Amino acid sequence: MIPTLTQEPGALELAAMIRSGELSPLEAVDAAISRIEALDGPINAVPVRDFDRARDAARAMGGSTGSDTQPLFGVPMTIKESFDIAGLPTTWGHTAHKDNIAKRDAKLVSQLKAAGAILVGKSNVPPDLSDWQSDNPAYGRTNNPHNLDRSPGGSSGGAAAAVAAGMVPCDYGTDIGGSVRVPAHFCGVWGHKSSWGLISKHGHDHPLMGGKDAHDGVLSIAGPIARNADDLDALLRLTATVPLASSGKPLKDCTFLLVADQAVSPVDAAVRDPMLAAVETLRKAGVRVDDSNDLLPDLEAQHRDYMRMLGIAMARGMPGPDGKRASATDWFDLLDAQRRSELAWEALFEAYDYVIAPPAPIVAFEHDPTPVRDRTVTINGTQREFAEVFAWAGISTFPNLPSTVLPVGVGDGMPTSVQIIGPRWSDLDCIATARAMGEHLHR
Repeated sequence: MIPTLTQEPGALELAAMIRSGELSPLEAVDAAISRIEALDGPINAVPVRDFDRARDAARAMGGSTGSDTQPLFGVPMTIKESFDIAGLPTTWGHTAHKDNIAKRDAKLVSQLKAAGAILVGKSNVPPDLSDWQSDNPAYGRTNNPHNLDRSPGGSSGGAAAAVAAGMVPCDYGTDIGGSVRVPAHFCGVWGHKSSWGLISKHGHDHPLMGGKDAHDGVLSIAGPIARNADDLDALLRLTATVPLASSGKPLKDCTFLLVADQAVSPVDAAVRDPMLAAVETLRKAGVRVDDSNDLLPDLEAQHRDYMRMLGIAMARGMPGPDGKRASATDWFDLLDAQRRSELAWEALFEAYDYVIAPPAPIVAFEHDPTPVRDRTVTINGTQREFAEVFAWAGISTFPNLPSTVLPVGVGDGMPTSVQIIGPRWSDLDCIATARAMGEHLHR
């Protein structure tokens, strides 16, 4: 059973209704605004609202049905609070930055508008985008729409919650430590972590940058969140900065390697059991899924390198909790380790088309104000350090690989998912294969 909270149409379905004349852009926008006003009170997914300008944009579209170059014509959506939208604040969850009003749209926002989308607001985040919760002093806490006592994930938690609840058909988030994949997993929707460098993050800069154009930092990517694979595919094609191609390889001809556990981060039964049931369904359909292979990189070593690089990148080189600052030599050593990881994964993908893994070792957890570095998590009855869970984000983040998250079932009463990891730049294939898997699993 795949838990769903809404029967609202997805982005492409809504666009088709507008093209057919069944619905006008203004009617679509008004309906989304009404849903946000009716549903968002206890969830708090969309704290930054731009309803008046959204209605103005819809009215400007008049009775038109769009063009072939605007596949999202008239479709209302939200975007993660950390992306700039001209005229709206970009706070990254800090009250001190509520007066940081963006002067221009982020590149991604411009691309979505050019495709006909109408941005009705921005979705909630944790401070500095650094938690698997979405609770901040500027806008408060976002709750999981499946269970208000639990986290929707982070840092794109507001995005996934808004999509899961049916407020909007899609959103665009970012991911460096699972920030697209974990919210999709926690909220029971689809998400895609793109190949590093595929989607522009220009205009996605911390307010302390003072409006300066920053480099596109290591590891971090932008990726879409939606309720179906077709919308993920469309959003990715519309925003990719390099050409993408799809092999069209049928699911039955694909080979998979299952990574069901890591030594550093065992997987709770609430996630593991639905994942194994999904794999068994695929095997019964004739799909080859292996349980192990010596080509799998050293995931424990990869996790250590990933967490070190992640910490340096998130702190922009400032001293860590131990008071030490990484040297240039430390950084180049990490870049070398990352390249070795990329090559090891390339070798694995000469033998397999994809890897199946959990997006996280747990389902959505109860809200916990404990700082991440001090937090613990219960996995199969045992208390473990929360930092271990990032091994399932780093599995594809450190080697710069794409990964599509699709819901597969329920664990502990909450949605649970798997991630489909493929070679770099195989983003469309990851989504297509996840779609084909979903057709088997969601019957």
